[in-house]
Amino acid sequence: MNYILDYINENEYRKLERALKKYNMLAFKKLNFEYYPALRNGKFLGELISSNKKAGTETYELRLPSDRMFAQVHGECNLIYTVYKKEGTVMLNELTPKEILLEGHQKELSTYKGIMISSKNASKDKFKIDLLTMLQDK
Repeated sequence: MNYILDYINENEYRKLERALKKYNMLAFKKLNFEYYPALRNGKFLGELISSNKKAGTETYELRLPSDRMFAQVHGECNLIYTVYKKEGTVMLNELTPKEILLEGHQKELSTYKGIMISSKNASKDKFKIDLLTMLQDK
């Protein structure tokens, strides 16, 4: 069975997707050329996080490839989606880490030691990066 990809909030999702393309090209390419076609073909990837037998829905969380340091500072890149089996629809809910991706969509983010940092939490992000770098050197 072929499924249709749909959005809860297409405008916001597209913003997250564009920021992902800009700041994590590997995750963007995997998403568009591997994961979306698999979802359309009914192959549901990732971890099943909830299901509703009555409504016939299943919600999945799919981890996208990302840099290890980025994941430690900002969190893992994930796609969260819901499958409506009766309707033949895959609802793309959101991409995470949402805050840094939305901030990256609004304005150019700066980097520190090769990792993008939030302008709102720059000192916190720099501290995390310095701490992780120091721990890796030991």
